[in-house]
Amino acid sequence: MSVFDQLVGQDRVVDTLRRTVGTPGAMTHAWLVTGPPGSGRSIAARAFAAALQCRTPGDAGCGECQDCRTAMAGTHPDVTVVATSETFIKVAEARDLAVLAQTRPSMGRWRVIVVEDADRLNEPAADALLKSLEEPPPRTVWVLCAPSVEDLIVTVRSRCRHLRLGTPPVDAVADLLVRRDGIDPAMAHFAARAAQSHIGIARRLATDEHARGRRREIVAIPLSLTGVGAALRAAQDLVDEAGEGADSVSADRSDDERRALLEQLGADPGARTQPPAVRAHLRELEARQKRQARRQTHDSIDAALTDLASVYRDALVVATGSPVETVNANEPEQIGRLARAFSPEGLLRALDTIGLARQRLIANGAPLLVLEAMMIGLILPTERT
Repeated sequence: MSVFDQLVGQDRVVDTLRRTVGTPGAMTHAWLVTGPPGSGRSIAARAFAAALQCRTPGDAGCGECQDCRTAMAGTHPDVTVVATSETFIKVAEARDLAVLAQTRPSMGRWRVIVVEDADRLNEPAADALLKSLEEPPPRTVWVLCAPSVEDLIVTVRSRCRHLRLGTPPVDAVADLLVRRDGIDPAMAHFAARAAQSHIGIARRLATDEHARGRRREIVAIPLSLTGVGAALRAAQDLVDEAGEGADSVSADRSDDERRALLEQLGADPGARTQPPAVRAHLRELEARQKRQARRQTHDSIDAALTDLASVYRDALVVATGSPVETVNANEPEQIGRLARAFSPEGLLRALDTIGLARQRLIANGAPLLVLEAMMIGLILPTERT
């Protein structure tokens, strides 16, 4: 067993990381790991951190020792993993990381700082890391993760060694689900294909009937867009579903976080009123929770748009006769009808319309307005024969 076993279809990257760990003098102190969603960026970063800490002779990253297990779990004292649930990583947090980077490892061989959402560093936060990225102490390693190099400012990415992950093959993802999670092979292959090789989404589709049902509803949207009214209803449904999901998750977490904060401050969680200083902390917590809920809503909508785009992509494959496997192979009738309704040029415009909506959401556009404009742009033309 190795810490790299869960990094599916990335043999070139694994070879590079293994050689770096095993070759004296080969270490680079700042890395940028990029790749499409689900390619395993954070898994690669954690596996690299574990291999750096591993003390097993001749088998760095053995996956069995205490250092490997705690590094992969995020509990190793010298491995710091930063993953934000908010829209941006702010400058104050970046400055704290820069200070941490200057400290010597307490138990391990290296001080490793993994920033899983480096693309969410705003410009002041990114600037706060520049000096530490360029001249870290001898035993400090930075590992930044982002979808692409363009998601980071030039001055950050120029200081890092770049590792690019590719989209893993569907069969490799399915094999992982069978081997690691005990999922039925047929279900594993369906989930891997439907998730477009995103390992996390594939696992959720394979194990959660609600997730599969929700995806079926999204795949059915294109043929339901028969007019402006239907388009507006579809947009509202997407926003409502995303909001309900975010609310259900945040409601449970909010109560726990509030109670934990009050206990940390020495306040009575059951009191009807709190002292002014405590109320100030509670207001800050509530503001952060609102940002987290907004981020989760946007992420849920973005995932739905990825599924929606896959339908138009499949229709384009069918319309052009391309010898490429479709993502939604279990919906041939729907894909065929959509391919007949649109010209190939129309399908390309539909994909552009969805891509524009995703860009507007990233730019903090109002979700309902963005989705209404998108759905109106996707209204079905007269079905061609």
